[in-house]
Amino acid sequence: MSQTSKIDSFDRAILRLIQRDTRMPQRAIAEAVNLSTAAVQRRIAAMERSGVIVRNVAIVDPDQVGLGVTSIVEVNLVDEKAARVDKAKQLFRDAPEVQQCYYVTGGRSFIMLIVAPDMRSYEAITRRLFAENESVASYHSYLALNRVKAGMELVIP
Repeated sequence: MSQTSKIDSFDRAILRLIQRDTRMPQRAIAEAVNLSTAAVQRRIAAMERSGVIVRNVAIVDPDQVGLGVTSIVEVNLVDEKAARVDKAKQLFRDAPEVQQCYYVTGGRSFIMLIVAPDMRSYEAITRRLFAENESVASYHSYLALNRVKAGMELVIP
């Protein structure tokens, strides 16, 4: 059974609301979706247990905390052997500066988003993750001039 078949229209309505504000009182969610507060609480807990809701986080403005450099990076590995790919995935997953990372098709191995305080720090990150990494054949950075949109809210059908 697919994950989408495990959630119903009430769950979807709840998800739409809590994606925008995880601090929204369950009482307000209950009123908005026409359920009891207890039912909303049970449904949210069930979606957390099942992995539909992965975690609850605060979205922080990087500029407000001194993270002024955002870069989108294309990475090409030497080859796509499973062991090499798995090792790279773990390295990128463990790097706190890597905000998002995708293993992709289309002539690249990975596309990722990295945030750093300044260019000196960014250079150190690229050296550690790419330039000194024997598994990386090449990488290309695109420095963001302006954050037009950043978010993780999904459009839930």
